[in-house]
Amino acid sequence: MRALLSVYDKTGIVEFAQGLHGLGVEIISTGGTAAALRENGVPVVDVSDVTGFPECLDGRVKTLHPAIHAGILAMRGDPAHMTQIEELGIEPIDIVAINLYPFKKTVANKDCTLEEAIENIDIGGPTMLRAAAKNWQDVAVAVDPADYELLLDELKNGGITRDTKFRLAAKVFEHTAAYDALITQYFNWQLNIDFPQNLTLTYELQQPMRYGENPHQKAAFYRSPLAVEGSLATAKQLHGKELSYNNIGDAEGALSLLREFEETAVVAVKHANPCGVGVGFATLKECWQKAYEADPVSVYGGIVACNRAVDAETAGEMSKIFLEIIIAPSFDDDAFKILSKKKNIRLLELPGLEKHMPYSGFEYKGVRGGLLAQETDNCLLDSEKTLEVVTKRKPTQQEMTDALLAWRIVKHVKSNGIAVAREGQSLGVGPGQVNRIWPTLAALERSGDRVVGATLASDAFFPFDDCVEAAGKAGITCIIQPGGATRDEDSIKKADEYGIAMMVTGMRHFKH
Repeated sequence: MRALLSVYDKTGIVEFAQGLHGLGVEIISTGGTAAALRENGVPVVDVSDVTGFPECLDGRVKTLHPAIHAGILAMRGDPAHMTQIEELGIEPIDIVAINLYPFKKTVANKDCTLEEAIENIDIGGPTMLRAAAKNWQDVAVAVDPADYELLLDELKNGGITRDTKFRLAAKVFEHTAAYDALITQYFNWQLNIDFPQNLTLTYELQQPMRYGENPHQKAAFYRSPLAVEGSLATAKQLHGKELSYNNIGDAEGALSLLREFEETAVVAVKHANPCGVGVGFATLKECWQKAYEADPVSVYGGIVACNRAVDAETAGEMSKIFLEIIIAPSFDDDAFKILSKKKNIRLLELPGLEKHMPYSGFEYKGVRGGLLAQETDNCLLDSEKTLEVVTKRKPTQQEMTDALLAWRIVKHVKSNGIAVAREGQSLGVGPGQVNRIWPTLAALERSGDRVVGATLASDAFFPFDDCVEAAGKAGITCIIQPGGATRDEDSIKKADEYGIAMMVTGMRHFKH
């Protein structure tokens, strides 16, 4: 029996080789792997001695040779194959253990050059892995050091089973597919290709889950192979139960809105919709109080995201109600002691939230038999210069500030979306209705007495003037909306009737 070992990651390879040698397996190896094995007393046959051809082109060509690949690919149950390799003087290779050049680690370095990336694309490794996996009935292949012990155990107990060989072969194709997909993504980035003819994506399992949106649905959480700054996948969980599918979806909604702010901010989310926002106050505690007061009913059991370290004062106030998750750049020691007294609350530490972090990537949504892909909505306005006042009255400076806050909030509300804001605080939020008047009425009602003098934002235009009339009757003094309806003039006239200052953005923010 012969084994070919050639690995970049040498974790466990010496022990594996020692175990194979102890079982009488002849070991073929290359370069650094061969040197490491010899240093530890393991007899090794160099690949060049098997091929009769020296390594060349700075090591680019080592194993690409019939003496290697015929030894791997020969089907033991096919007499013609076995006769042919015997005539060619080629011996079978029964075990292949290979892992690949670190392409992911290389391109994760922000200073990586194209040349460095190219040199870390493995050619011989994937070729041997795929050959071994194709001939899985006869060859055991390991791409993961975690599988070395399994192979040794089975060899000691009568031989490697068919089931193990097949599982390891499947693991190889999964691994090489992910490796090639990442290379493809890298080339597309270099070429500024957003929508390639064939979309190949790869993600790594972060967390199996007990269930999905509902207990009868299976689910898992995957992360991008290259870390994305400020992403939920890079957060460190300090306390609490494992995150659920719905927790992660809601937390992403909270982070998406929080990333809109550089000033001190607290965002509360329920079912992926904002239910409370406090922004720009002197302390995090004040921001939390404003976010909580915006909707104390909905925030119960919600997700809270902060862009400043949570201190003891803020933690003391937060601990007064039940919250599912608190996300922050950090937690003071005293704050952690206060919050961790609650057994089930999840505390997530996510450095970098202090700064505005627009994400210029793409998002995907599955549909039966296909996939929708689009650029992430990382804009707020084309520029503040595009804001056009279309009414007789212009907004005051405070109304302008409130309008920009409401516009940030409504961008992250499920369509049809309405958000009311005033003086650094969200008031009523009306999400996800099938027409525009219902969320308008809900947001106005939820705003309470503070609605008088507040600003209202709509994620898309008003098809009729009914929303403006409802806002005027409630006491709204400023409206910000995209404009562009065929009946815009009706809404503008209605705003003038109520003395409302109305601005149009020319940009909508549907969120379906």
